[in-house]
Amino acid sequence: MDWTDAAAPESRETARLSASYRMFVDGQFVEGGGEPIKTRNPASEEVLAEVATASPSDVDIAVRAARRCYDKVWSRTAGAERAKYLFRIARLIQQRDRELAVLESLDNGKPIRESRDIDVPMAAAHFFHHAGWADKLGYAGFGPDPKPLGVVGAVIPWTFPLLMAAWKIAPALACGNTVVLKPAETTPLTALVLAEICQQAQLPPGVVNILPGDGDAGAELVAHQGLDMVAFTGSTEVGKQIQRTLAGTGRRLTLGLGGKAANIVFDDAPVDQAVEGIVDGIFFNQGHVCWAGSRLLVQEPIADELLGRLRARTSTLRVGDPLDRNTDVGAINSRKQLERITELADAGDAEGAQRWTSPCPLPDRGYFFAPTMFSDVSPAMRIAREEILGPVLSVLSFRTPDEAVAKANNTPYGLSAGIWTENGSRALWAAQRLRAGMVWANTINRFDPAAPFGGYQESGFGREGGRAGLAAYLATADDGGGLR
Repeated sequence: MDWTDAAAPESRETARLSASYRMFVDGQFVEGGGEPIKTRNPASEEVLAEVATASPSDVDIAVRAARRCYDKVWSRTAGAERAKYLFRIARLIQQRDRELAVLESLDNGKPIRESRDIDVPMAAAHFFHHAGWADKLGYAGFGPDPKPLGVVGAVIPWTFPLLMAAWKIAPALACGNTVVLKPAETTPLTALVLAEICQQAQLPPGVVNILPGDGDAGAELVAHQGLDMVAFTGSTEVGKQIQRTLAGTGRRLTLGLGGKAANIVFDDAPVDQAVEGIVDGIFFNQGHVCWAGSRLLVQEPIADELLGRLRARTSTLRVGDPLDRNTDVGAINSRKQLERITELADAGDAEGAQRWTSPCPLPDRGYFFAPTMFSDVSPAMRIAREEILGPVLSVLSFRTPDEAVAKANNTPYGLSAGIWTENGSRALWAAQRLRAGMVWANTINRFDPAAPFGGYQESGFGREGGRAGLAAYLATADDGGGLR
């Protein structure tokens, strides 16, 4: 008897997909002066929609609209009133959750169960959380009268399009700033639906402006002299370019960049629990995660047992249609990213690592890459040092806790780490020594809007979420930063 799950696809009609989308500036959807882009479904390579993009003059118009709204309306709006708008946006996200989830999976390639159960609910949660802060900023520990900075330019990646938009917009608005957001070139659609939601919430024109476009549009935005702050999430390479652009300008900057997180499994770890955590840590969202546990450090006495169970569990993952509720691993976001993953996997072969690839079938069309693990990996290999942003795991071994910490910290990044052990004191000992912004113990991928997210070294600086995440969007009497 065949016990295989039958396909259970969500209807793409739920996404209410339009043939074309326009920019959102000063409360209106308008045509852009840039070359329109065609956004594609990475699971089928079909064109989903044509999207207007911003020219340099459009960027200037949007920044000026944001400045005008800040000066005349938003900076004068009481915190309790700003909170009402944020609550409305959060509730509208919840009301349109299925539409947003299906659209995100179509445009990004992630499985519907992830966009439905994680991305969209977390986006709403961030608006709810920051709505609660809007009238309490004077009690947040930033001095008696913290002020907004002004106009925030935000640039977000293709990994979590809607969620990243919420991470930028919600705290900025709660603190009294206005925003010009540039979504990723390959995933602009849910940001533009979020613009519709801002209209539904009757947000004053100019508070939120959304400009689709390529990297040139993003560069034009971050360099605009009308901004008071830039909030960027994306690659370390681009983050360094932005830092050079803003050096000496006095404008505030936060950077959420790449990662190469280590999942450390000690010999007393609950193995089955650790296996589930490892799978979730690297194959969640096809590995398109800056905090992905892409390096597995396993203590030698349990290495063979753990890898055997890990391969068996990974073999059960279903790769395929992102709209199928049974899919575990969806499509790679773009052909360019698939080529990057393939290049680094081939580098692992060339450098002598032992590749294991899941025997799962792959669809005939679209951008797909089977879950892959490399063993016999040395810390000097590219697959152990470079961010892959794909479903590729590098496995290294260690003998002592000191060696585990040394290998985990042997990276230019510092975003996250995981520890698996039944010894609480060992977990605390290791967590204190890991150079990472977030450390999980016996779990993985746990987030809350009240908890700050961010890293060190080449993973960037600044925090998103919680009280700490508000700091970048506020000017106090002590620093005077950004006050005009």
